[in-house]
Amino acid sequence: MPLLEAVMRSVSGESGLYMPEKIPHMGDSFFRNIRGMSLRETAFRIIESLFGEDVASDVLEKIVDEALNFEIPLVSPGKELHVLELFHGPTYAFKDVGARFLAGMLGHFASNLRREITVLVATSGDTGGAVANAFSGREGIKVVILYPSGRVSRIQEQQLLRAGSNIMAIELEGDFDDCQRLVKKAFADRELNEKLVLTSANSINFARLFPQSVYYFYAWAQIEEKDKPVCFSVPSGNFGNLTAGLIAKKMGLPVSGFVASTNINRSVPLYLETGNFLPHPSFKTISNAMDVGNPGNFRRILHLYGNDLNRIREDISGFWFTDESTREGMKELYEKYSYIADPHAAVAYLGLKRQMEKVQCNGIFLATAHPGKFPEEVMKATGLNVALPGLHNGAGKESQHVKAPADFGFLKDLLYSSF
Repeated sequence: MPLLEAVMRSVSGESGLYMPEKIPHMGDSFFRNIRGMSLRETAFRIIESLFGEDVASDVLEKIVDEALNFEIPLVSPGKELHVLELFHGPTYAFKDVGARFLAGMLGHFASNLRREITVLVATSGDTGGAVANAFSGREGIKVVILYPSGRVSRIQEQQLLRAGSNIMAIELEGDFDDCQRLVKKAFADRELNEKLVLTSANSINFARLFPQSVYYFYAWAQIEEKDKPVCFSVPSGNFGNLTAGLIAKKMGLPVSGFVASTNINRSVPLYLETGNFLPHPSFKTISNAMDVGNPGNFRRILHLYGNDLNRIREDISGFWFTDESTREGMKELYEKYSYIADPHAAVAYLGLKRQMEKVQCNGIFLATAHPGKFPEEVMKATGLNVALPGLHNGAGKESQHVKAPADFGFLKDLLYSSF
């Protein structure tokens, strides 16, 4: 299937998720030279290996250069303990990487279309702000973002509501799973898709997810002492970030394993423990971007491993943590390492800590959001006042804002209407 169709349709048939027919393997010369590469050069080489047959090299290079105009540093608060800081983009969250790349791809494809594109997104936290910022003011593209009422932080909601006139923020009476369910239903509705050019910027869209593989390579390259294997702990909600890491491993990244670190929305850690995947309604926590009871990308993980539980367990460990444990993790990171973490990074740290009690490795945990996005929780855990350096809200103009029931008919009418 052409890349254009996969990117524009986002899902296949009855909510099936696209995956590449073949995942390329990066050669030995790439790994010999990767330490001297910049983030943008690393990203271009990796992305071109998969998308290069569908998009011209000069176009891909321009998209990468515009998307990754910020750094992704690896910091080391302790011996063999490293943090990959993914929050240095314009909305202070890891979602900036995939959202900005996808915006560039869709902008490229939109130039060949004569119809307006509607981007439909569900968010449990940072996706909405990153997508709103990436697409703000883009000609020929409208963005509709569904978020659960009362379940995103004040700052996250502010980023949605001050993103620009081509953005509509729908505050849904329900949880993230309701938002995701309505999005999937929209893509399965034949009538809707005949009348609109509808696509997604969630990680269900492979062109949003795949660029996240880049920073696993970039982090590995920054580990100077490789006498011990490298392992990653990923704070996981909808499991797109972990899936990107697993794809990086399939591409040849020499990683010993991954930790799926979750809050009490623990369907995947329980699957790894019992062999039974039992999705559940999402539970509200202080690490709200991970409040997903039925992670959509779990099917991609099953696909990567041929539904073989034993093979999955070889590469992935799973641990889950309560809000109380998360706050203790934030406190420990500050008191022991002088490192200030948001709740999501703390969950990843706790998972890595558990893993390193069993396996010796150079451990990297992912910090997916700036601690200033969660000042109240940082204050409770550490006694510190933290703030964002400044909010980047796209055009700085008001978005369209609608409160809505978790009803597909209501959403369908909104999508038909112009704004």
